[in-house]
Amino acid sequence: MTTPSLRLHPAPSRVPREEGTQRIAAIDIGSNSIRQIVADVTSAGVIRVIDEMKAAPRLQSGLAETGLLGEEPMRLAVEALGRMALLARQLGCKRIEAVATSAVRAAGNGPAFLKQVRETAGLRVRLLDGEEEARLAFRSALAHFDLGRGRAIVMDIGGGSLELALAAEGIVERYVSLPFGAVRLTEEFLRDRPAAKGVKKLRKSIRDDVRRTIPVRDWRGAEVIGSGGTFTNLAGMVLARQGIRVAHSVHGTRMPWHEIEHLLETLQELTPTERLAVPGLNAARADIIVAGLAVAAEVCERIEPRGFVASTYGIREGLLLETARIAPVVSDPGEARERSVREFAERCHFEEPHARQVQRLALQLFDSVGARLGCTAADRPVLSDAALLHDVGYHINYQKHHKHSFHLIQHADFLGMTPDEQTVVAHVARYHRGSAPDRVKHGEYGALERTTRARIQRLAGILRVADGFDRGHAAAVERIRVRWMRRALRITAHPSATAPSMRLELWGASRKKALLEEVAGAPVEIVAPDGSVVEDGDGA
Repeated sequence: MTTPSLRLHPAPSRVPREEGTQRIAAIDIGSNSIRQIVADVTSAGVIRVIDEMKAAPRLQSGLAETGLLGEEPMRLAVEALGRMALLARQLGCKRIEAVATSAVRAAGNGPAFLKQVRETAGLRVRLLDGEEEARLAFRSALAHFDLGRGRAIVMDIGGGSLELALAAEGIVERYVSLPFGAVRLTEEFLRDRPAAKGVKKLRKSIRDDVRRTIPVRDWRGAEVIGSGGTFTNLAGMVLARQGIRVAHSVHGTRMPWHEIEHLLETLQELTPTERLAVPGLNAARADIIVAGLAVAAEVCERIEPRGFVASTYGIREGLLLETARIAPVVSDPGEARERSVREFAERCHFEEPHARQVQRLALQLFDSVGARLGCTAADRPVLSDAALLHDVGYHINYQKHHKHSFHLIQHADFLGMTPDEQTVVAHVARYHRGSAPDRVKHGEYGALERTTRARIQRLAGILRVADGFDRGHAAAVERIRVRWMRRALRITAHPSATAPSMRLELWGASRKKALLEEVAGAPVEIVAPDGSVVEDGDGA
């Protein structure tokens, strides 16, 4: 079965229905928000998102005190579900699958609410238990992350409950549901006392349950995948602090788990109003983010995860996959990333022979000089993607196509690529020609962290020379050989069997070497096969 791929699309009204697909809507009626996804699912298991809709009626609000769903939250929820059902039907959905979770499950008037939804919106809603919630969240994570190696915990924090799926080698060993939702705990611990004091009581109250749930001997050092608004907002705040402007999604953001403790300490000192000014934090979550982070902090303190990554996919995507009867498989994120980058390039009508040649030469250069320049293994796929996509701006027009490439890449939806990687790919492609990176003149580049700027400079320096070596778009250079001399970096080009001449390519590489010289801290000599050094070019 093909690994499913979820792709956002900005204009559902213009999306044609492919042959052999079924259009499905999945609705997750959560304790804080209600989310809908409409997608086309092919018989091969490929999923394309057509439209999305969201509302935040906060069904959990007041539930702990009264045991009932409030009249106003129910009214808002029923209205939102009516709109979602209408959209799904207008988009031609063959099936609309709706599920309700913690708040509806716990409320005394939950059945009455579901009856009202059925009568008003025409939706039959399935009430999930906690284990089913955790299972759907895991199913979604399995389609988007490499969970086939080692131990992993998928953690979903909703408004009313915390769901955990504890898996080893891609197989779930245990599902857990605990009543530790962000809205529920905010009302219980953070409403009538200073936040810092409330957080201390909150964490103490849930600690024993977390310890009983997660045997530290088995799960210490596991990978953690966090889904839900707590984690997408956490990722947004972390990226904002790094100066990374996310155009599309925070999905796949990887961070040290102690970032949770750091942000929790900062946010608990602010009032909900003051939190509205925190970059990367959604205003609608400013009052409940502290409780969500406190729960995440307790889980992470228990296991000290080896890695922590945020997912924008959760229960509704798991429901979509289940409805489409797509068997969950262990995802290969490298293959998914390569496929989505290639398909994006194809949609931009890229010149594939040139792009592949530049990619090949860039990686030859990287393998020869990357480590000496300070590059890491993680830089290689970033350079590879930037090389393949560097000219996609031609899709707009030739003039300033490098800047068009930047904006197209920055706003694309790539599977398996983290937001910070996407930002670097976009900048490296942007600087394959034209002026060199300048933190004063180029605002978006200048806003990035110093280490990220240095990374972009190194990779752009390599890409410029590789692009110069295919100046005639003729694949005249078969391979390049690099030697670090005492006072210079020598790059010798060797022709392909069919190349009548490499004169244009040698000149192109020579005129684009300045940035590589800067990051190498040494002159770069472009050398012909006969050993002669090409005279310096006349610009970038």
